[in-house]
Amino acid sequence: MLDAETTQVLEPVPPPSPPPAPKRSRARGYWLLAIGMLIVLLAGATLYAIAPLRTPLPTAAVTRTLPEATRIPGKAPVVPWPRTGQAALSVEGVGSFGTSGGNEPVPIASVTKVMTAYVILTEHPLDRGEHGPKLTVSAAQAAAYPAELARGESLVPVVAGAVFTERQALQAVLLPSANNMARILAAWDAGSVEAFVEKMNDTADALGMKDTRYTDPSGLDPGTVSTAVDQVILARKAMELPAFAEIVAQKKATLPVAGEVKNYNSLVGRDGVVGIKTGSTDEAGGCLVFAAVTRVGGRKITIVGAVLGQPGANTPVQLDRVFKATRPLVRTAAAALTVHPVVKVGDQVATVQGPLGTGTTIHAGKELSVVGWPGMRVRLDVDIPAVPDRLAAETEHGSITAVAGHGAPVTGTLRSGVRLEPPSDWDRIRQHR
Repeated sequence: MLDAETTQVLEPVPPPSPPPAPKRSRARGYWLLAIGMLIVLLAGATLYAIAPLRTPLPTAAVTRTLPEATRIPGKAPVVPWPRTGQAALSVEGVGSFGTSGGNEPVPIASVTKVMTAYVILTEHPLDRGEHGPKLTVSAAQAAAYPAELARGESLVPVVAGAVFTERQALQAVLLPSANNMARILAAWDAGSVEAFVEKMNDTADALGMKDTRYTDPSGLDPGTVSTAVDQVILARKAMELPAFAEIVAQKKATLPVAGEVKNYNSLVGRDGVVGIKTGSTDEAGGCLVFAAVTRVGGRKITIVGAVLGQPGANTPVQLDRVFKATRPLVRTAAAALTVHPVVKVGDQVATVQGPLGTGTTIHAGKELSVVGWPGMRVRLDVDIPAVPDRLAAETEHGSITAVAGHGAPVTGTLRSGVRLEPPSDWDRIRQHR
């Protein structure tokens, strides 16, 4: 037993310190942190890399390389215009060779009868070979014949009660140029000559014959005036009527009372001439509106023209001079008209620039040829749809159209060049870097 003097005071003992963390656990934390950071970096890099793939590719750009127009190669023809009077020369479905002698309205004599026949046939149409309705010569019309003959008019004999078909009456007007039958037809159609003349002028206005004024249906009155340009406008329309074109191409016809009559237009059947109408008076001189047909590349092409105001002391001289002035025009036009290739197969029309250096070309897949003459302007129209991302080589894509002068359009196909493909994903990513 311990006494008080030997009793010891015990100090409190501190708790033991925790053992140090193992080194392996600390290293594991570092690795986890590193891995997390790497994942973040890889995710960012991936997002950066695929960003270009999420952006739509731009549309391919098409650049036209073909000019908008070209000209038929060669020297333009020299047109042998008459030295006096007016003239105009054009080709149906192609264009105009031009005019000469100005555009002042002048008397046109019996060329007037083209409008007379045109109005009659538009009011009373006939097919080829069809005779149509009948008209009877009145006593008053027959009684006027001696005075008309005394004035030296161009006529066909008529008697009261004579019956003409519409076709026969038109033959009388257009072949031997019968003034009296022009007046008879006018009254038959409109009730009076004056009412018919109003129809003639209304028709001229409707056709755009702005420098033409009719005062009678025969052309005997010098107050009936027009221009070569206006008469070509009318001639082109008249030749679209089958019966008109058929009649003016005839060299002769057989009529009631008169028997056989001849066409005053002695050019018919020569140099391809198929009509249309002569005219001659002291005031008008020798006049001729003409049409001729020539073959070009297997196609029938119609040449239409007018020559007015050829001098001469009388009708035979005036007509002879107008015929001599006309033949060179017809021959020049026919000789100048040929088929010309203006676009060849394989001719480049456009380039196509795709994204990241991809691209191809667009070229003509068909040769385009036009009818015309050297020096004529040819318009080239191109229609290329939007180019897709993928386009196989030699794929039909778009069209090209050539128009010579005022002619009908000639259209061909366009084709692609080398194959067009979009850039690969790798190329898009690499380009972005």
